[in-house]
Amino acid sequence: MLDQTNTVRKLNPLQYYRLPWSLTDNGISWLEVTTKCNLACKGCYRDPKKEGHKTLNEIKEDLRVFRENRKSDCMSIAGGDPLVHPQIVEIVKMISSGGWKPILNTNGLALTPELLSQLKKAGVAGFTFHIDTTQVRKDSKADLEKDHNHLRQKFADMISAEGGMACSFNQTVSEKTLNQIPDTVHWAKANPSKVHSIVFIIYREPSMSCHLNFYANGKKIEMDDAYNDTDFGGGRVLVAQDVVNQIRRADPLYEPAGYLNGTVDPKSMKWTLALRLATPDQTLGFAGGNFMKGVQHFSHFFRNRWLSYCSPTLLSTGRATMGAFSLFDSGVWSATKNYLKYIMKNPLNIFTTVHLQTYAIIQAVDFLPDGQLNMCDGCPDMTVYKGKLYWSCRLEEIKDHGSFMSAYPKSKTPITTTDQS
Repeated sequence: MLDQTNTVRKLNPLQYYRLPWSLTDNGISWLEVTTKCNLACKGCYRDPKKEGHKTLNEIKEDLRVFRENRKSDCMSIAGGDPLVHPQIVEIVKMISSGGWKPILNTNGLALTPELLSQLKKAGVAGFTFHIDTTQVRKDSKADLEKDHNHLRQKFADMISAEGGMACSFNQTVSEKTLNQIPDTVHWAKANPSKVHSIVFIIYREPSMSCHLNFYANGKKIEMDDAYNDTDFGGGRVLVAQDVVNQIRRADPLYEPAGYLNGTVDPKSMKWTLALRLATPDQTLGFAGGNFMKGVQHFSHFFRNRWLSYCSPTLLSTGRATMGAFSLFDSGVWSATKNYLKYIMKNPLNIFTTVHLQTYAIIQAVDFLPDGQLNMCDGCPDMTVYKGKLYWSCRLEEIKDHGSFMSAYPKSKTPITTTDQS
């Protein structure tokens, strides 16, 4: 049962900092290097048989398109699973030499200490591990999310031992796994020096919107076959507030700092970011919008790009953060007061490192009652396909139909021209 003080703390985007990320100037871009994967996840919309591995020349061309159209700090390397690409080390080196921070998005199955060392030498800046119960894994048998925490710990320890790289974890969430979020949060809270980000991705698929029909180029599309094992979604469509309520069960001080809104619904929290200030045994507080605004604009002024994926060294400067921002940010000020109480309990605590840790929530495409598709405005996961930028989560529509799909209420007759809105 949720505490009543948590249930009334509703998300309101007007209270947070709207990230300045845009189509052409963003913290992140998304590079898909392969469709092949060594796992089959429930709800996956990528077809590993369609295209396979991109060549280095194809990847070089994708990077050229990014450079000419989109300024980014990080390059998320995705798939499929990028670690199954036989030239992944060369790809990382290519991205790093181009001035981006390479971030590998992987299930981790193919990662070995030897490969990790090679990737670090090539310039990889971080890893985002996708681990959850949508997967049937040979390295972790789990019916509940908490049963995967030992595997998450294995990868966090591996990255930490190698040193110098950011370590994040993705977890897909549906109605069926919503109440298991606190188990992952408790684990992350105990590892602030090793786990730099936790990302909860709210599951979506078109069949969850049974009031709509879908069309491409004027032809009706049956969507059930486009997703792998669609029973994962459950019967209720979740939004960011649902995830926030669960995070607060494990971390009652949780409060967002920044967000991205939707392209149609301005009140939708499509990306919700929170910055936790913590010791290994205590949450001190969460930074507010002024802190995030200051960091983003400082980065853009001095580096000419919005910031994403900080190094572990920078994320261990929580005490300096409190010293610099406590007078300008109410969230940091609250954390500073809690830190002073923490020291008063035991003066030796002054030697304890204060870490910064990110909680992120991604609310994927929303299928609105009138058929409009509410996308992420300023999406960080834009990718390149045949020389053009597309939302990566909808790339299969372009591959399969040559256009984005349109949705219409079943009670209405669709238009027959292609609608790419």
